[in-house]
Amino acid sequence: MLVTLRDTPSEAEIISHQLLLRGGYIRRVASGIYAYLPLMWRVLRKITEIVREEMDATGALETLLPQLQPSELWQDSGRWQGYTAAGEGIMFHLKDRQNRELALGPTHEEVVTSLGGDLIRSYRQLPITLYQIQTKFRDEIRPRFGLMRSREFIMKDAYSFHSDEQSLKSTYKNMDIGYKNIFARCGLDVLAVDADSGAIGGAASQEFMVKANAGEDLILTSQDGKYSANQEKATSFPKPPIPYEIKQEKLIETPNQGSIESLCNANNLDPSQVVKVLVLLANIENDEYQPLLISLRGDQDLNEIKLKNVITNKLRKQILEIKAITQKELKEEGLNDLPFGFIGPDLNNHLLKGAKKWNQEFLRLVDHSASSLNNFVCGSNNFEKHRIGMSWEKLEAKNNIVDIRMAKAGDFSIKNKNQLLEETRGIEVGHIFQLGKKYSLSLETNFTNKEGSLEPFWMGCYGIGISRLAQAAVEQHHDDEGICWPISIAPFEVIIVVANQKDKRQVDTGEELYKELTSKGLEVLLDDRPERAGVKFKDADLIGIPLRIVVGRDLESGQIELFHRITRSSKLLPIDEALREIQAEIFNGRS
Repeated sequence: MLVTLRDTPSEAEIISHQLLLRGGYIRRVASGIYAYLPLMWRVLRKITEIVREEMDATGALETLLPQLQPSELWQDSGRWQGYTAAGEGIMFHLKDRQNRELALGPTHEEVVTSLGGDLIRSYRQLPITLYQIQTKFRDEIRPRFGLMRSREFIMKDAYSFHSDEQSLKSTYKNMDIGYKNIFARCGLDVLAVDADSGAIGGAASQEFMVKANAGEDLILTSQDGKYSANQEKATSFPKPPIPYEIKQEKLIETPNQGSIESLCNANNLDPSQVVKVLVLLANIENDEYQPLLISLRGDQDLNEIKLKNVITNKLRKQILEIKAITQKELKEEGLNDLPFGFIGPDLNNHLLKGAKKWNQEFLRLVDHSASSLNNFVCGSNNFEKHRIGMSWEKLEAKNNIVDIRMAKAGDFSIKNKNQLLEETRGIEVGHIFQLGKKYSLSLETNFTNKEGSLEPFWMGCYGIGISRLAQAAVEQHHDDEGICWPISIAPFEVIIVVANQKDKRQVDTGEELYKELTSKGLEVLLDDRPERAGVKFKDADLIGIPLRIVVGRDLESGQIELFHRITRSSKLLPIDEALREIQAEIFNGRS
């Protein structure tokens, strides 16, 4: 069943989504929900088999875990509230006829940890890794880009159990190697980068990114390639600030200068000479609210992911949301107005006294970029006024110095201060985590160690988006005419196009070639539709099968055309010679 589209559907924003729809690979059923049509299913089966072979090679054992998960496990891990929160949660959840809460699994850490506690009793059974390949569900706030951010998708997820950290690190390294083998076999150019662990959690994680202009992730890489990280995780050294020469402390009038830009323009300042202060509110589990006072160098931006991680580590509680405090919210708490735009790092806690729900002291965080300034300009905590010639000693503010700034292109690498960071965009197709004891502690799952006492498991988690990987391959391998599949994951390896369906000799030759090639184990598609040759050629280009045989007018001289989809090169060959060349190319191209 091959149904191609001439026009690009309006829903498709990026080229890979457009080509998969036009090529008859997928069809949209509802927002973020797609049917995998026969061509796509063949691609997915090939990717799945590559993944399965490489996972088996690591010693992992395949299993299949339930898609429906009881809420109790997620509540025990502390993730239920965050995953099901109104407006923010991404987990589909429901109640059964006994009024029990269940979820459609977006991931399976809780389920597999619980099973591990039931099945693994002794250190002698460790290490062990379980993996599965199945459909997952996430209630994306804004599904887009086809299979890139969908609400139903195919994923391989694996989970490892260990008796110590060294064993976990060993498996993590093996998974890194296995993942690189998978992506190489799928014909993808993938970059491994340091990443934030996000809602999964854990001590360390690494993402595998397909370089693509349409990628939603920004990757920062040093010029020598020795450092690569997702921008959410990246650390760097910012460019040095322009020194501020006025050291005498002074209060200056700054009317209508509540932004960094207006302040600098009016007073001949550089943003790097200013300490800017953000007043935020962290919504924490169990309806707790923590006001935040954040100080950054004026030319730097806040990294909310880093901020969330810092607060989580300090408070040891799950952060549901971080947002800017507004005057409206101050009034709802029964508090006085704050001089937004003119706030300094030493804003007094007494302004929070009497808050109804909020903690009545700021959690004060200063980014390294601001703490390293010896002389700067900052707000005075009074409307329309700033202070110049300030230092941290003069402020006498007690702060926590942390890394919460957003690294960016042009910064210096933390691996080598002589190396600048450059940016590229990428599509995440894999992610591996060292979970540590995060889930075994919260779910109270233990094993008996060598000393005979109970100890929580060390765990790892390893995911690959199967359906996302398929579309990422299209994003990386296409041209103006359509898809250019690598042989290893192409739906078919050869397409035979009969140019003139009314010519019996061409039809018979096409069918004979089909039988000959399939008998030798090749995957062949025969296009014997009663269409013009030009239509068939365009469709063959669009769907992207690596090799094309054209049975046309040159058959009279005993020759057929062999066309290479990726290089767009062709040549006329005698039939026997063409068959030998096709077999050699395909067997060499297979993983």
